[in-house]
Amino acid sequence: GAGGGAVMAEGEGLLSVDYEVFGRVQGVFFRKYTQGEAKRLGLVGWVQNTSHGTVQGQMQGPADRVRELQEWLRKVGSPQSRISRAEFTNEKKITALEHQDFQILK
Repeated sequence: GAGGGAVMAEGEGLLSVDYEVFGRVQGVFFRKYTQGEAKRLGLVGWVQNTSHGTVQGQMQGPADRVRELQEWLRKVGSPQSRISRAEFTNEKKITALEHQDFQILK
């Protein structure tokens, strides 16, 4: 974990969005790939499997990067996944990130 407390400039428009991805998304390394993509984009949040066969989580970061991860969750996912749809809820503007990094929750 490098970074000397670098914080994104305020007013850059930070977003927090909850997501849930439906389809064949468990047992296909979906969480690992989501974490990798989120870190590449500089987003924070979390991802976990649900008991009803979907993957859900929350993402936070600059609006344009959040949009990129939304597109990725809708269309790409992990190589073996088959995404039927992705739903995004509770979208809101935030003034500061509420997570330290992007974690996979069990």
